[in-house]
Amino acid sequence: MELVRGIHNLKDRHASANSGKAGTVLTIGAFDGLHCGHRSVLDHLRMRADEAGLPSVVVTLEPLPREYFAPLDAPPRLMNFREKCEGFAELGIDRVMVVRFDDRMRNMEAVDFIEQVLVKGLNAKHIVVGDDLRFGRDGAGDFELLASLAHKHDFSVEDTRTLELEGHRISSSRIRQLLEAGDFTEAETLLGRPYSISGKVVYGKQLGRVLDVPTANVELHRLRAAMSGVYAVEVNIQSDSFDTVHCAEQWLPGVANVGCRPTVNESIKAILEVHLLDFDADLYGQRINVRFREKIREEQKFETLDLLKTQIHCDVNTARDYFSR
Repeated sequence: MELVRGIHNLKDRHASANSGKAGTVLTIGAFDGLHCGHRSVLDHLRMRADEAGLPSVVVTLEPLPREYFAPLDAPPRLMNFREKCEGFAELGIDRVMVVRFDDRMRNMEAVDFIEQVLVKGLNAKHIVVGDDLRFGRDGAGDFELLASLAHKHDFSVEDTRTLELEGHRISSSRIRQLLEAGDFTEAETLLGRPYSISGKVVYGKQLGRVLDVPTANVELHRLRAAMSGVYAVEVNIQSDSFDTVHCAEQWLPGVANVGCRPTVNESIKAILEVHLLDFDADLYGQRINVRFREKIREEQKFETLDLLKTQIHCDVNTARDYFSR
């Protein structure tokens, strides 16, 4: 999969197939979480691209508009950017076009976005969109606008139906609610896979070793997580490439904390710390995938480190009980 960062990096070859055939088949969206609804759109995109013999292209914005306008109030991401790109690669998408959302982009009229990015930059021949698509200044761009310009610019456009489960729309918002409530079973149903967070293990404050519970600190690359608390988790070690996203088959049991570590930390930025049960190896610099299985408790602040240490050991025992069922 090819990642194109910014409109300024578009080249002539990005508007055609490797065979030289002109055009692309594309979609636009945030695709946060890559849930079953998103996957339905992307599967359809890939099918249309295969039929036309053209590259499948996903156009997405970074940062997301709501993050740009109000980062502290924007919905927490289900995935960071790298995780999303890994997901696109797994789904067989040929190219991801990342458009930087800034003042220039927020003020770009929807018609200009279609003509400059989708037509001139990517030579769109067919556009697949979700039913809630909005783009351009004040969100004026939608399926109807695309359809009105299709003949003029020689592309076709189709609106995909929202995927529902038991009469309810599958959405990233619903999944966030389920994760916050600790309902991983229902979240897994909507996602089509267990909810997980991946990232590189980095050096932290080494507090875990002081508490006799060494932890792997994972970079989240997002301001807020979609949930907070202590969880029973499973962990494996990942490949470090978008094009070879193959995780090891072995999943190791562990306990994880997602939150701001209120006992020892004043920051509001979310942190993921993972303790692997009966595991003693150096993970620094490795990318790991953390799969969430059951919520143990809410995150809380303790008056002393001794009280924190006691609770952490209780959490470890609870996680052991979960995995021994």
